[in-house]
Amino acid sequence: MTALSQEEAFARIRLLRSPNIGPVSYRQLLRRFGSALAALEALPDLAGRGGAQYRAAPEERISREVAAVRASGARYLFHDGADYPVLLAELDSAPPILTCRGDTALAARPCVAIVGARNASAAAVKLARQFASDLAEAGIVVVSGLARGIDGAAHQAALDGGTIGVIASGIDIAYPPEHLDLQEQVATRGLLLAEQPPGTDPLARHFPSRNRIIAGLAAGTVVVEAAPKSGSLITARLAGEAGREVMAVPGSPLEPRSQGCNQLIREGAVLVQSAADVIELVSSFDGTPRSAFRESAPGFEALPEDLGEAPADVTALLTTAPVAVDELIRQSGESPASVQLALLELELAGRLIRHAAGRVSLSG
Repeated sequence: MTALSQEEAFARIRLLRSPNIGPVSYRQLLRRFGSALAALEALPDLAGRGGAQYRAAPEERISREVAAVRASGARYLFHDGADYPVLLAELDSAPPILTCRGDTALAARPCVAIVGARNASAAAVKLARQFASDLAEAGIVVVSGLARGIDGAAHQAALDGGTIGVIASGIDIAYPPEHLDLQEQVATRGLLLAEQPPGTDPLARHFPSRNRIIAGLAAGTVVVEAAPKSGSLITARLAGEAGREVMAVPGSPLEPRSQGCNQLIREGAVLVQSAADVIELVSSFDGTPRSAFRESAPGFEALPEDLGEAPADVTALLTTAPVAVDELIRQSGESPASVQLALLELELAGRLIRHAAGRVSLSG
């Protein structure tokens, strides 16, 4: 891409921080209007067609954010920039803008995510350290979420070889507090990434979003120890949906913290017992995972420039129950572009929710 002007970069940040704008609608707006500056001008009209008045994020708020990013020693990564992580950019839900500290070249190297329980057993923590150390020694960058337990152990062991930390807070906030020093080491010796604006506390709803970035950065995700319904299993499922390798370390069926890993293996994740197993999978990864954990989510046609009017009957097909966009296209008989325009208008008006795997529903 050509270098962004300061005005367009500012407009992109403002566009993404505006109400009801997510990764999908952000990219559709850029494709439709060619620039964030033009998209911002069009937002009130589009939202009005969806049935609502609209105000973009205040410029003053964005100015404060940019100043805070600079003050924290961070910078922005835009989705179409040369230094944006290539594997992450393949996701339909990839963050359009990240803030970062550290060496972005690490994300261009082979990456493996290591995740697991926060209250991990001593044996699992030791194993995570061994995995991470061996992977780093083999030239593979270790990605994790800087949480307690498995995450922290993996980062610590991979500092010398290369590690990427993805946090659920703003780039200027350390969480958990006891990982303040570790987070700083990751930022100065590795790479630290955040999707949320600076000053944002790590709220519960931010962690699944953080997990999709972890999964998206890596060719494969290894779950070392996890209870059922844990955040680590969310990361594994997101990796599977992205078409990446999903790997799990087996454990005793009598240990609750191993049940999640055993469940993953039963559902198609690859059983791994050493870093050598992981290296073998990742080194031969060609975009088709050996794990049969989950098929990748379908992609959808980009919005063309000439869209015309959005069909009204698309709204009538929607309820609060999620439905696939391709099903809406099939049932409405409209073109993919027309259906996507209708969904975009509803989203901007705050009437649409986007779900995983290309599904949408009306908001409650």
